[in-house]
Amino acid sequence: MPLPLVYNVRNVRVRWPVALLAVSSIALVVAVFAVLMAMSQGFQSALRGTGREDNAIVVSRGSNSEVTSRVELEERKAILDHLASARGAADPPLASWEWVSVMALPRTSDGKRTNVVLRTVPPQALAVRTGIRILSGRVLTPGLDEAIVGRRIVDRVRGLRLGDTVRYRRRPLKVVGVFDSEGAVFESEIWADFDTLGGRRGPGSSSLVVRVASPAEIAELDRWIGQQPDMRLRAVSERRYYEEQAGPVSKAIRALGLLVSLVTGVGAVFAAMNTMYRIVASRTREIGTLRALGFSRRAILLSFVTESALVGLTGGVLGCLLASTLNGFTTSTANLQSFSEVAFAFRVTPPILASSLGFALTMGALGGLLPAARAARLPIARAVREG
Repeated sequence: MPLPLVYNVRNVRVRWPVALLAVSSIALVVAVFAVLMAMSQGFQSALRGTGREDNAIVVSRGSNSEVTSRVELEERKAILDHLASARGAADPPLASWEWVSVMALPRTSDGKRTNVVLRTVPPQALAVRTGIRILSGRVLTPGLDEAIVGRRIVDRVRGLRLGDTVRYRRRPLKVVGVFDSEGAVFESEIWADFDTLGGRRGPGSSSLVVRVASPAEIAELDRWIGQQPDMRLRAVSERRYYEEQAGPVSKAIRALGLLVSLVTGVGAVFAAMNTMYRIVASRTREIGTLRALGFSRRAILLSFVTESALVGLTGGVLGCLLASTLNGFTTSTANLQSFSEVAFAFRVTPPILASSLGFALTMGALGGLLPAARAARLPIARAVREG
């Protein structure tokens, strides 16, 4: 029959100084693992939460981002006319044509330059890109040298507070508003008026965002564009487009998290193993007594592995508590598609906590497996004599 769980809990509590080293090692590993996963999740959430399913974004075929895309004025008119005629409407659909470029601005923390996206938008952009909400100040006025900035970069980049002036190609833009976009990537951007700045790059735009009747209309629009001999464009769901942008960076962060966790996890397993070997060495007479009372080797093996797993679980809980203190903490990383800074918040989610605890249990169980096997193999007479 198996030993009761209360026996293992009591042993961990009584021998807490010995178990503290393993608990601390596992807690640190779990904290690092959870923080890196929360960082990846936060970056994914910022991009995946950007855009609408019923918005189609039209960009150059083969471009990695809006920065490297171009939609000519004639192409824009042709697309809007096609959508209007396909719906049997006299007026073109709700749309926003935007130029996207990158500005090098000094960071608040160290003064070093970082790339920030400048998006020039027409007045209807706030109706097309729903979820935009002015937190302080006001919406920019068309025709004036004004800008509104996302809330996540106000404190991270110098000169972007309400009332400040930021320069784009020697042209001053007064910051008249700070906005949020429900956690979307737009909160890391500067928005200015399309007619005021967009003309410097010609009559076209980087992208065209169009409100469609249903997501199925996006696939039909893309097929129509592909049939036009002079159009090298593609249409895709706005939500999907930004999800694709998240892929490379998110995968890199997760790969780094797994690599760091693997390397440090090995050290934590050895720390747990060393702890359990010391516990076995100090309890040989107790093990012999258990064997004499009729407990099988399998029961003792399971008991010691359970005890080691409890040590791992304790470290996992502490590590999760450490990681949870960073939930909502804002940081930034480079978007490899646009080479610009994207600010986002760490997201310590229940799945991350669950996987972290599972990781801690695995480390604890592996650390106790060999010492438990040694304890189970001890002969009764030798165990009593060594004790």
